[in-house]
Amino acid sequence: MQLSSQTELSWIGNMHNSTAETPLMAETWNETWSTQSPSSEFSLGVLVLLAFLMVLLALVTILGNALVILAFIMDRNLRHRSNYYFLNLAISDFAVGVFCMPLYIPYSLTGKWHLGRGVCKLWLVMDYLLCTASVFSIVLISYDRFLSVTKAVSYRAQQGITSNPVIKMVAIWVFAFLLYCPAILFWEPVAGHSVVPADQCYAEFFSNWLFLLCASTLEFFVPLLLVTYFNVHIFHSIQRRQRVGSIQSCEHSRTSSLSWRSCLVPSPEASSPPSEAEDSISSSMRPKKESLVTETSCPTRANSVTPENNFSVSFCSRSGSKLQQDKRIAKSLAIIVCVFAICWAPYTLLMIIRGACQRECIHKSLYEITFWLLWLNSSLNPFLYPLCHIKFRMAFMKILCPKKFATLRSGYF
Repeated sequence: MQLSSQTELSWIGNMHNSTAETPLMAETWNETWSTQSPSSEFSLGVLVLLAFLMVLLALVTILGNALVILAFIMDRNLRHRSNYYFLNLAISDFAVGVFCMPLYIPYSLTGKWHLGRGVCKLWLVMDYLLCTASVFSIVLISYDRFLSVTKAVSYRAQQGITSNPVIKMVAIWVFAFLLYCPAILFWEPVAGHSVVPADQCYAEFFSNWLFLLCASTLEFFVPLLLVTYFNVHIFHSIQRRQRVGSIQSCEHSRTSSLSWRSCLVPSPEASSPPSEAEDSISSSMRPKKESLVTETSCPTRANSVTPENNFSVSFCSRSGSKLQQDKRIAKSLAIIVCVFAICWAPYTLLMIIRGACQRECIHKSLYEITFWLLWLNSSLNPFLYPLCHIKFRMAFMKILCPKKFATLRSGYF
């Protein structure tokens, strides 16, 4: 009995010691992981190269999105419904380059945060808010193009209504704030303690797998599904119109002479004004000189074509032009979906896995790569969206190459 009681007491003592040491071991491991930095893994030359690439990415993000904002301010022709969504995206990405990237570069290279707790909280709020707003803006742009293709009549009727896009943009920022920012600000007061070391800067929910899964679903998986749905629906709509519309609308024009059809040019009076989305994807402008040459090359056309034939062929030409523009919309959206998925999927999946395994199975360098890949999306957005828009391209040329723009404009007009 005495031997049994001694054995039992020693077992209880060992259990007490092990439970007391477990938090200490976890804290020691967290400190070891958090103090692990590129400066301890790479040579000075590699660190200089990494710093150069990080600064370069920040500069590209700032300058690219600043150009979009400046073009919107200087050119009144850009102030239309769909272009406000481009402006909203550029503002969020510009703030990422101005505020988030510069503060993170020293922290990424040294592995320690030297700016204090208050600045850390502010940086976290801005980073999560701006990146989430950027994602939601991408969804809104895709949805706007989806409406321009599938519901062109109602879309054109609402072109002059500016309150509708403003309400949607405000809703984007409110929802982006509510997704992460309350958790960043109030997680520590509610929990009663902080799990983040004094020289580190990351969210308190960094190891909470359930929260990361729910937030990532709303921030990445749902937007990705929506953008993919819009793109696929546009593609099917174009295919359906290509099969049915081209046969019905152009049947009468096929009975005309081949020489007449090759000389046809739709008159400005016969063509309807293009929608904003159509104009945003069109990639060429035909000068007056070309139309004059075309008209003079077919002198017998005016005396040979009935009004019915003229209307039929003009309608066929407009339908074909609209179809080509919608195809460009589908192609641009396909590129957008792929780039968005490539930039965001690695980081999102890594965060969920990292939270599930309590950061033990993911190396810090791999996390850093996916983190900067996420920010790369903010650098690519100015090239993916406004550069597919003819009016933005002309505004960029007006700002960057005014002499070339004046020469081009005089040639066209």
